[in-house]
Amino acid sequence: MVTAIDTREGYLEAVEAIAAGTGPIAIDAERASGFRYSQRAYLIQIFRRGAGVFLFDPPAIGSFAELNEAIADEEWILHAASQDLACLREVGLDPTRIFDTELGARLAGLPRVGLGTVVEELLGIHLAKEHSAADWSTRPLPQSWLVYAALDVELLVDLRDAVAELLEKAGKTEIAQQEFAAVLAREAKQPRGDAWRRLSGLHTVRGARGLAVARALWEARDDFARATDTAPGRLVPDASLVAAAKAMPESKQALGTLKEFNGRASRSELSRWWEAIERGRTTEDLPALRVAGETMPPPRVWADRNPEADRRLKAARARVTALSQELSIPVENLLTPELLRRISWTPPEPLELASIRSALTALGARPWQIATIAPVVLDAFVEADQTIEGDAGAVS
Repeated sequence: MVTAIDTREGYLEAVEAIAAGTGPIAIDAERASGFRYSQRAYLIQIFRRGAGVFLFDPPAIGSFAELNEAIADEEWILHAASQDLACLREVGLDPTRIFDTELGARLAGLPRVGLGTVVEELLGIHLAKEHSAADWSTRPLPQSWLVYAALDVELLVDLRDAVAELLEKAGKTEIAQQEFAAVLAREAKQPRGDAWRRLSGLHTVRGARGLAVARALWEARDDFARATDTAPGRLVPDASLVAAAKAMPESKQALGTLKEFNGRASRSELSRWWEAIERGRTTEDLPALRVAGETMPPPRVWADRNPEADRRLKAARARVTALSQELSIPVENLLTPELLRRISWTPPEPLELASIRSALTALGARPWQIATIAPVVLDAFVEADQTIEGDAGAVS
């Protein structure tokens, strides 16, 4: 019988046992994404050799400061660490060094890097993933879910060793260490002030007044979702908010009879949604029809707006793609598409290896990326410039 520790007494006993174990700390967290508004952890699993597996109920336990103090200096093993670090830090668990088995497998060149796939590929064990998208805020947690959660973390230490061996054989250990450190140091993205513009289907809403109504509905839903800790889409789906903004109903009754306006809270909170529509219909703070874009437009228009940058980007993409295949490292891990676009749009001057390296450093590339990519980017840019000059000569 697998149980989750939900008392301070049980938690403190587990901390002692984990501290007495040996080797790295395997850790995982289960959230309730798609069910709850927050991204808090509703179950934290830990395994350490010599100690065993421990499942913790974070809402019941509260702070994990004592556990963090006991293990903070050890290596923590996570699969897709960027997904779990925020919710772990929320309860006081903050590692100083990590090994990310998902990222490590990606860098090692494995074509599929989901936990179940990598475990089967490297350890020969079939790991069922039927509860990965479950509502982990459920209480009590079913026994089958707890068994699943325990197995998830129990295999991570062996998986770490297998991935580390692949990286060592491929000469990528230092690359992986730099990438793990970058994940650990990466700051959480701050929420955008115009997050409502990510409303699915918003592009079909016409006019500033329609956008104002859509914004007011989104904000009302977001406030209610936060207050009830419910995923916004489970209250009223995006499509319903957009339908209401497009229909612009004249009364609460008209909103209530709008067939496209549905969802579990569409009628029970009808007054809330109608008040939002009224705010949108009467506000003088009308949103801009288009958000002021960055100085760099999307690549699809580069050929018209900046042909030189377009040629640089295409030449660099081709060379980076070829290098990616040669090294068995995904393109996005060699250099993010955003970073490649930025340096292609505004290349450094003078165009030489040192300036390319400096530009990549300023954009946040890691040392291994700079050493690997800078010569390739330089060659691509020189090739593109020569093509441009050749075309210019042919025209004249």
